[in-house]
Amino acid sequence: MNDVTTPVLEERSRASQRVTLIGAVVNLLLSGLKLVAGWLAGSAALVADGIHSLSDLLSDALVWFAAHHAAQEPDEEHPYGHGRFETAATLGLGILLGLVALGIVWDAVLRVSKGDYPSPGALAVWAAAISILAKEALYWYTIVTARRVNSKMLAANAWHHRSDAISSIVVLLGILGAMAGWPYLDAVAAVVVGAMVAKIGWDLGWEAMQELVDAALDPEQVRAAEVAICSVDGVRSIHMLRTRRQGHQAAADVHVQVDPRLSVSEGHMISIAVEERLKEAVEVINDVTVHIDPENDEDGPPCRDLPLRSEALDLLRGYWPNLPEGHDIVLHYLSGRIDVDLELPLARCDRDEAVALRESLQQALEVDPRFGDVHVKYRVAAP
Repeated sequence: MNDVTTPVLEERSRASQRVTLIGAVVNLLLSGLKLVAGWLAGSAALVADGIHSLSDLLSDALVWFAAHHAAQEPDEEHPYGHGRFETAATLGLGILLGLVALGIVWDAVLRVSKGDYPSPGALAVWAAAISILAKEALYWYTIVTARRVNSKMLAANAWHHRSDAISSIVVLLGILGAMAGWPYLDAVAAVVVGAMVAKIGWDLGWEAMQELVDAALDPEQVRAAEVAICSVDGVRSIHMLRTRRQGHQAAADVHVQVDPRLSVSEGHMISIAVEERLKEAVEVINDVTVHIDPENDEDGPPCRDLPLRSEALDLLRGYWPNLPEGHDIVLHYLSGRIDVDLELPLARCDRDEAVALRESLQQALEVDPRFGDVHVKYRVAAP
């Protein structure tokens, strides 16, 4: 990992842990406040909300753990990095939000079915109001930090804070409704808000699940990647482009077609250019694997069963036993056959002799369908 990326990950880790620690302290204080105030004021809804805040401490611990591990560099056990720790935590928070929504609705149904309507006082109103303000403040503090460091996990936790604020609004409406003579009001509001929280949990969980099953980037990002790849000099076409998310970053695998007779080093330079251009065009992509194709192997016959260089050279020596010393051979695996470039030292021969030599070499290979065209070149020796 380069020197630029590491400080960014360290900053994300510090920001995530700082936000999570503040959220944990606030949740602890709020849960104590709501439990005590709910018990003194006789509000069952406020006591339940206090227990709800205690459950938030579990999610804060989960986020802390994930933020710590997601910032670690790749190792032997995790060669692609630890970004999926953040994804798993986001999925966990989505599930937790769904359970919270289920709890809100279930509690409301039970209270209606039993006719157990609380009759709280002003203390409960103040406790619920403080909880709303504190949780909304936590939401904005967390969501701003999440956008700054591009963390979906922190964004998920921010929405968790907002769901808590909404839950406290439900409690406040229930308290005010009970004090005004409408004891059923909080139960109706609880069902509505429970559905809202469930929708948030579903959205977060579904997005995290898509990432865990290696869903591709958004179509706009994929299109930007294709344009960037095709802009590289030497790239003729794209055979395959696969993308997948890894936490706040993404990886890409691409097959590009180039001139089939390029040197290995030039093909390597094209792959480097593709990697750099792709990372510039789509910022979330940090890991790129480029496969260089000399031809469209999706349509043409495969070359996988052809002999490799050492075996191919042995065969050529058998077919061409009288080759002069100092020759070089370049093999091209194309269209299911091996084309041969034969480079010979420059000799005193006319054009007709050179043509006759090539034809004789080509004719000697006709017995072996694995070999294709022969090209003869002459070179001047370096002084």
